[in-house]
Amino acid sequence: MSTEVFSEAKFPSTYREFVQTFLENKDCLDYLKILKWPTGFICPKCQSTNEPWEQTRNRLVCKTCRHQTTIVSGTIFQKTRTPLTTWFEAAWHITTAKNGFSAKNMERTLGVCYRTAWTILQRYRVAMVRSEREKLVGRVEIDESFSGGVKVGGKRGRGSEKLIIAIAVEIKEPKGFGRIRMGCIPDASEASLLTFIESSVTKGATIHTDGWKGYHNISKNGFLHDVTVQSTSGSPAHISMPAVHRISSLFKRWILGTHQGSMSAEHARAYLEEYTFRFNRRTSKSRGHLFKRLMEQAVVTSPIRIKDISKGYNWKTQDAGAGGSS
Repeated sequence: MSTEVFSEAKFPSTYREFVQTFLENKDCLDYLKILKWPTGFICPKCQSTNEPWEQTRNRLVCKTCRHQTTIVSGTIFQKTRTPLTTWFEAAWHITTAKNGFSAKNMERTLGVCYRTAWTILQRYRVAMVRSEREKLVGRVEIDESFSGGVKVGGKRGRGSEKLIIAIAVEIKEPKGFGRIRMGCIPDASEASLLTFIESSVTKGATIHTDGWKGYHNISKNGFLHDVTVQSTSGSPAHISMPAVHRISSLFKRWILGTHQGSMSAEHARAYLEEYTFRFNRRTSKSRGHLFKRLMEQAVVTSPIRIKDISKGYNWKTQDAGAGGSS
């Protein structure tokens, strides 16, 4: 298929259109080329914009400096042995399925081994973190949620050994939720909570929290602070702070339903990023548009090796460019 078809990086709106559009690897490469170089080829070494020579094995050679590159170089598709058609179909199912796709479902649907399905899914989850995303603004509700069972005789709540998930939700007036941010924190201390808040919320925003001591000094760090002390409010937590409790409940239901309740601590951040990506785009009228957005982010995400994700991805690089959890 000619790259002229993708002159504006259009996207298929139905699965039938998707199948007809991306029949071969060449079709996928043409699409990625437009997403990577929307204004034309740019040499990664000398920044020349001259049209390159096309060589075997999909190599592109710069006419100015003779540097060799490929369309997938510097992306999550670099050095992959899996056909791009499989990658594209995986992205389509991830973004168009209402509740997402587990690695097991992907294995059955795409006809690949579980290891391949899992690594594709993990790499796409990393790509879901948009480097230029904006922090939350306005009125933001923040609280922690806990994941994992309680050991016999163990502590509950903030003092437990559960995985602690910080949640921030934009509150719309007169009602409704805006964007969210989610992140794993080591504990519910002031230092951990403030780090999450500063990476997720714009300075000057109004932050609504409960009376936990870890939030006491928020107003000293450039935020307005609205406190609701649960013990004296006369209302249960899910009434006085409905947003974070709703998001926490929906997230846990998603993990239980789509992923059969399986979420290890070392990979928890990846699940949080996928859920955040999906929730923040819940009002999109076109599923195909979400597919395009994921592919746009995939071509600007650096290559990810299997060893980078097998025991949990190191998110420090993503956070440095994005300023917090997606």
